[in-house]
Amino acid sequence: MDRERHYTAPGDRIVRERPVVVARYRGFTRANHWITAGCAVILLLSGFAFFHPSLYWLTWLFGNGQFARWLHPIVGVVMALSFLGLFVQMWRLNLPRREDAVWVGHIKDVVKSNEEALPELGKYNAGQKLVFWGMAGLIAVLLVTGVMMWEEFFPDLVSIPVRRVALLVHATCAVLMLLLFVLHVYAAIWTRGTFRAMTRGTVTGGWAWRHHRKWLRELVARDVERR
Repeated sequence: MDRERHYTAPGDRIVRERPVVVARYRGFTRANHWITAGCAVILLLSGFAFFHPSLYWLTWLFGNGQFARWLHPIVGVVMALSFLGLFVQMWRLNLPRREDAVWVGHIKDVVKSNEEALPELGKYNAGQKLVFWGMAGLIAVLLVTGVMMWEEFFPDLVSIPVRRVALLVHATCAVLMLLLFVLHVYAAIWTRGTFRAMTRGTVTGGWAWRHHRKWLRELVARDVERR
């Protein structure tokens, strides 16, 4: 019987090539990710167009304000459903583990890219888990408050005072979402070799050994068991 898998997901495998390549994300997962990301960009641009009069010019990207207003909640529902797909696939691997606290305690070494001072990690580090759970919580709140504000389909769902509170919460979460989104993109670019995981679906063996050694060890052990 196979041992319980703590760090690997279906589709993760070592490709027998030279140099060694490790499959990190399946095509379905990558498509799921990019749909969510695309929706997030559309929502941020259309949403901030209504955030302040000085940003109303952003509605030009969607033709006019009326269409942007109609499009925003529709795309919001699509993003929530898309992220749900990611959540189902990834939530177990994003649960906190003992090494995460050690990683956070060595945050200076993280910033300095001093990998040897950091603990061996599974598929995700504490920073990635923070982004994952942060986005999960924010998307849930944005969806609920968005529905409360969606007068076209739910005009009598809540009272006007409650709708005003929902609007304030929605706008606050949107700003936090933007910050997390920027952090996520920056981290992917900053850690060289990460971006290809969501484009090609693979990373190099050296990248996996340097950044997510426990994940790689488990993949190797699984590969040996299957022989």
